[in-house]
Amino acid sequence: MTLEGQAMDTAATDKTFDVATSFLGGQSHLSVAVHNGMDAHKLIQRGIPAKAVQVLVANVSSMSEKGFMEKALGMSLRTFQRSKQDETRLLSPEQSGRTWKFVEILARATQLLGSKKDAEEWLEKPAIALDGQCPIDLMTTPAGAKLVEEHLLRLEYGVYV
Repeated sequence: MTLEGQAMDTAATDKTFDVATSFLGGQSHLSVAVHNGMDAHKLIQRGIPAKAVQVLVANVSSMSEKGFMEKALGMSLRTFQRSKQDETRLLSPEQSGRTWKFVEILARATQLLGSKKDAEEWLEKPAIALDGQCPIDLMTTPAGAKLVEEHLLRLEYGVYV
């Protein structure tokens, strides 16, 4: 890859972090800025604030569908409801990692497809390249999330295998 291509990829990645952060209410809800992978790592390690997850759930219409939250965030509806009682609560690193991976994929899909609504719909449609599975159904494991990311990358570059 050329330096110019690397610079373009870096700009796209920076935008992905901005979009992903916005889904969680931005710096005001996260209490830190997330501009790169190291920032994301530190946020996940510390724990994403419950109030940021509340913003995400309020702004992603699919979250209200049965089982969607558990697939996307690894968190039951009841756990989410308990977190609403204590907005200062931080998610565990595991829950934070799942939440961050979801918003990162949602951000990339939003950028690629043009809108959050289209990205949400894409997450729930079976994909031939994913053996007929819906991307959201694969988000339950790290291996599945990686498959979804790879599928997004292929779509971005026009490879529909």
